[in-house]
Amino acid sequence: MEIKVHPMGDYATNCYIVTIDNKDFIIDPGVNATPWIKQNVTNPVAILNTHGHFDHIWSNQEIKELFNIKLYTPKDDEFMLTLNPYNLGMPHSKADILVNPDEELEIEGIKIKFHHFPGHTPGCSMIEIEKTLFSGDFIFKGTIGRFDFPNSSSVEMKKSLNKILEWKDNYNIYPGHGDKTTLLNEIDNITLWEKHIR
Repeated sequence: MEIKVHPMGDYATNCYIVTIDNKDFIIDPGVNATPWIKQNVTNPVAILNTHGHFDHIWSNQEIKELFNIKLYTPKDDEFMLTLNPYNLGMPHSKADILVNPDEELEIEGIKIKFHHFPGHTPGCSMIEIEKTLFSGDFIFKGTIGRFDFPNSSSVEMKKSLNKILEWKDNYNIYPGHGDKTTLLNEIDNITLWEKHIR
């Protein structure tokens, strides 16, 4: 598995291209992601959204139409694909596949699981591909995602942190912003946040 990453837009939102068996999966195509994606794919097969915030989905529709590929979005964040938060003029997009919480899919022969960790958004998910997690805005290196936005929930975030603390295996984590990390490296931090949230 080869992973390419580039931060997009004012919020330096990580867009990923994950290549397995000469198949390119595009994760979270953010603001003005299209030129970079065009330069770095040879056989794009799908777009995967970790969640529905504008800085992660901005180029969804453009990429979908450019390559004639399907868009997979967590079901509970579908409503965000047609919002225009902060009047920034985000292009609307339409998901081809709405992914249920904790659903595992097979796309072009590759198993991909959307682990549901709501709190940051209702549908917030970590996408697992070959024991690697693309965590969106759930877990970052040294911190966790915010839960004070509209449609966020501190109650759901606390549940999600409890859920991930039950995991026993280590995983590489590629977050929606900042540098990569591992689950074991973040356990102490996640534990502190879980205790902090009321």
